[in-house]
Amino acid sequence: MASLLHLPADDSVQMLVTHSNVKTFSSDVRFSLQTSVGAVKEKLWKKSGTAVESMRLELYDETGSKIGDLNEDSRPLGFYSPQNGFRLHIVDLDPASVTSGGWLEDTSLVEKYTISDEAYDKLDSNVRKWKEKMVAQNPSISGKKIPDNYMEDLCTNIKVGDRCEVEPGAKRGVVKFVGKADSLGNGFWVGIQYDEPLGKHDGLVKGVRYFQCPAGHGGIVRPDKVKVGDFPERDPFEDDEEEI
Repeated sequence: MASLLHLPADDSVQMLVTHSNVKTFSSDVRFSLQTSVGAVKEKLWKKSGTAVESMRLELYDETGSKIGDLNEDSRPLGFYSPQNGFRLHIVDLDPASVTSGGWLEDTSLVEKYTISDEAYDKLDSNVRKWKEKMVAQNPSISGKKIPDNYMEDLCTNIKVGDRCEVEPGAKRGVVKFVGKADSLGNGFWVGIQYDEPLGKHDGLVKGVRYFQCPAGHGGIVRPDKVKVGDFPERDPFEDDEEEI
């Protein structure tokens, strides 16, 4: 009986994953060397959309030279001796694949849906009706003067340093500012440093520094959009583990 290949349990490599059909697809992924090639394909199917049975994996070194094809699904990844910085290239062999034809990258290929104004107005709910509802709820939209203490009561339980979740989008971060922001309008505001680069600035808004945070991580919103509590920073791989 052939001897099995034994590798340390914590042995892993980080490689760049690219795709033959989706040129914008590029992801650094850490792989366990003990994982079988078949399991790697299963994971990459979830990331790329290419079916396992239609997937060929090619391994390239740091110089771009091809090492070979990973063509034995039962082999552990370590059998092919990948190293940190190597590239794992997905080749989609299915001409009818969802990744073919540029559909995932070029939106001009997608047929656009159109609707007449008359039919649009007959819908039970639409953006126009939503805007009308927002105008009724938010005085700043309707043009009415906002009082200086607008939403002050909602700031009672919001403190600088609190973890929070911000709507829309359930974006998580840390409260960095609570108070008035005259450059934005009357009433009270909450400054957020988002965990991810989902903001618009670094805490400097219209020439006024309200707080400091990395560029692209800052946002200032009304208190009714902020919920403080036990909102730990999300693991970017909580639904799609990084190491496989």
